Amino acid sequence: MMATPTDAGTLAAVFVALYAAHQVADHWIQTQHQADHKADAGWRGHLACAAHVGTYTLTAVVALVAMLAVTGAALHLGWTAAGLTVSAVTHHIADRRAPLRHMADALKKSPAWLERGGGLYALDQSWHIGWLFIAALLISA
Repeated sequence: MMATPTDAGTLAAVFVALYAAHQVADHWIQTQHQADHKADAGWRGHLACAAHVGTYTLTAVVALVAMLAVTGAALHLGWTAAGLTVSAVTHHIADRRAPLRHMADALKKSPAWLERGGGLYALDQSWHIGWLFIAALLISA
């Protein structure tokens, strides 16, 4: 039996909702405490990061619900949960900072670009957006 193809409009709407939620949650909803401490060593850093990821994921849920209310699209609850989980887990990984730093070092990214040229922020944001696309593929499946 062949799988039903994903509707391109639903995929696009889901991605746009997740992208908008990402921008709002990462730059407006995240508290200063979360931003300052989410990469700290130990459980306090993990808790600050988890709090940020929690509000980030809630913002994504609100955006998806709004999109569904306006478009009348339908999403499968299981695939939506899977996509939001992928988004949350990968967001936590990146926001702990050390994993991205290790990847940047392995790819021989310039330390000057990383620290002064906005490289770490660019890598962080591109990581998030790439995973949001994968989450959108899952959610709209």
